[in-house]
Amino acid sequence: MAIVLGANQYGKAEVRLLHVSRDNAADVITDLNVSVALSGELTATHLTGDNSDVLTTDAQKNTVFAFAREGGVGEIEDFALRLARHFVASQPAISFARVAVEQYPWERLAGHSFVRSGREVRTATVSHDGTDSWVVSGVTGLTILNTAGSEFWGFARDRYTTLAETTDRILATAVSARWRHASVADSAPCWADSYRAARDLMLEAFADTHSYSLQQTLYAMGERVLGGRPEIAEIRLSLPNKHHFEVDMSPFGLENGGQVFHAADRPYGLIEGTVTRDDAPPPGKAW
Repeated sequence: MAIVLGANQYGKAEVRLLHVSRDNAADVITDLNVSVALSGELTATHLTGDNSDVLTTDAQKNTVFAFAREGGVGEIEDFALRLARHFVASQPAISFARVAVEQYPWERLAGHSFVRSGREVRTATVSHDGTDSWVVSGVTGLTILNTAGSEFWGFARDRYTTLAETTDRILATAVSARWRHASVADSAPCWADSYRAARDLMLEAFADTHSYSLQQTLYAMGERVLGGRPEIAEIRLSLPNKHHFEVDMSPFGLENGGQVFHAADRPYGLIEGTVTRDDAPPPGKAW
């Protein structure tokens, strides 16, 4: 029997970066959380402690800051592509880089004053192996709710089933979605447009679908995105079912009338799924 080193990576996680663009009359801020992961020929550092091929994680952090200063940030997909390609091209021992970015939204109050928005977080993950690049865009924390138009009945039952069937329930979730672009070259000029359109299509599908299950709603959202955005090859969605239970008001001598609900924090159902084109290009190392 031999003991060998398996797959490994290292990097700098969660580099917090605030970039202020002062090129216009009004400042523009971009608030990011950047994580870098590198892999390649790093056997020596694991087996003998030889660090000659290790680019320090502190240098990776500094690179994030320097790239923001020298080239600005722009769209997060472009920023991540620049970083990933740099790490592979500049380090002989590194053959693969993955850069994940979260962008936190801010809204302008007036002039140079801003307030942090409570909206969702835009995401991007770029992978690069020295030859090919893959871009996965996404969103997390997109909280949505339907007060009507949702049912859940006809489900399997066993001795532990207590949930009552319903033809009228609140349906709420916090969408985490990631979508793979079919071609980096084709979609590079329009990252922002692609993101906004994919987000809006998911919201439209959620609002338009009379839901008999959150699974059905998940598929409808993914189908709507792929049907409206040809540059997107595949979308993966994770939808927690944010349960809202109607409160029994009878102890107070009142009828609820579908007006008062308990918003349960946990546990929650978690519905996940992938919707893809049948002619989608192979994912390669995108995920």
